[in-house]
Amino acid sequence: MINKVNEVKLFGGRQIRYEHPSSVLNCTMQFSVYLPPQAEQQPVPALYWLSGLTCTDENFSSKAGAQRVAAELGIALIIPDTSPRGEGVPDDANQAYDFGLGAGFYVNATQAPWNQHYHMYDYIVQELRELVEKELPVTQRRAISGHSMGGHGALVMALRNPELYTSVSAFAPICHPTQCPWGHKAFSGYLGDDQAAWQEYDATELLLRLRKAPPMLISQGEADNFLAEQLRPDDLANAIAETGVEATFERHEGYDHSYYFIASFIEQHLRFHAEKLFN
Repeated sequence: MINKVNEVKLFGGRQIRYEHPSSVLNCTMQFSVYLPPQAEQQPVPALYWLSGLTCTDENFSSKAGAQRVAAELGIALIIPDTSPRGEGVPDDANQAYDFGLGAGFYVNATQAPWNQHYHMYDYIVQELRELVEKELPVTQRRAISGHSMGGHGALVMALRNPELYTSVSAFAPICHPTQCPWGHKAFSGYLGDDQAAWQEYDATELLLRLRKAPPMLISQGEADNFLAEQLRPDDLANAIAETGVEATFERHEGYDHSYYFIASFIEQHLRFHAEKLFN
């Protein structure tokens, strides 16, 4: 069951925020949805957007400018939060931005105390998907995209569940988290020292092992201050070249890690997904 928190009209459609009790995350969750005008007549396909560190379900809906194109194409936008929240949900002791609240990394935590709530992978792939398709006018045609930590999550979910998603795209994703500081901190905290468990949430390692993927589009700004240390796009680009999967990896001179970058290319990503969603 979902409860509407608020709603505004936008480009003929509706931007809505919902809340619901999550059995997977053991808390109450909020998520945002854009329903295009076409959804008033019939169910529409959906794009799931996974946001990055420190974000909530409202960053993308307010900053990316995606609704205009989604309204034209007839695609719903499903925008979950980035972590469990609420009373009793643990946070990093130092309230660091890259672990704990706002930084769920889209994994299923196995280490206490995080394993009581931080199951963002199952939440997105299963619980939220089933809830959305039961309660909202969307079809079972779905794509997935995201930014930074959310780009990592989108790639991992699509690689591990190619039957669920027609396509996947990412803006400045954390491409090789087992080999970067953000990933080391998150994975050691949520998953412990088991390196095999880490690799299950690493897009580069998954692609090299599975050697297949849904159609993929990746955009990376060349002026991104996290480029070399945290994102490691060359590692994923090399894996794409080695495996020969259907993928476009674009690099954009002068663009940084912000929502200005996302807003500049979100139309391209939505049209890429539309080609797959409506085929």
